Amino acid sequence: MEKITEFRDVMAAVCSPVIVATSIHAGRPHGTTVSAFTSLSLSPPLVTIALNRRSNLLRMLRKTRKLGINILGRHQEQVAKAFAHEGTDRFSSVAWTEDRGLPRIADSAGWVVCDVTQLIRGGDHVIVIGCVTYATRTSAPPLIYHDRLFGTWSSNDFT
Repeated sequence: MEKITEFRDVMAAVCSPVIVATSIHAGRPHGTTVSAFTSLSLSPPLVTIALNRRSNLLRMLRKTRKLGINILGRHQEQVAKAFAHEGTDRFSSVAWTEDRGLPRIADSAGWVVCDVTQLIRGGDHVIVIGCVTYATRTSAPPLIYHDRLFGTWSSNDFT
């Protein structure tokens, strides 16, 4: 147990982008907050997210094979928190539209649309690999998660 605690503490010190991963099935949007997100490849353009094996969103992705990635801006901490809690209608508290057949959250810093190409089991999570079919960004600074707190990145002047 101590090793798990130490591992969690080490990983908490790593800055992670905060996204809301989404899909839609039978006209109903699904989404969850994710901090395990990264680019994987430029050719072809691939990204990865990791979802708990019990995730409702993962069940939807197995059916739809379509993934939306809302890269949250620093002003969207409440969105991140709303989508982190199970058992609530997460989409009732945020403005969103359907874009390319997926739920897109208003005012996000970036929007990435993917076809799910692989699902790889990794411990208690599943790594979702998505092939990017569309991507756009705004000038909004991204929301990050570090030491169990939300924040944003800023450049430092070292001169």
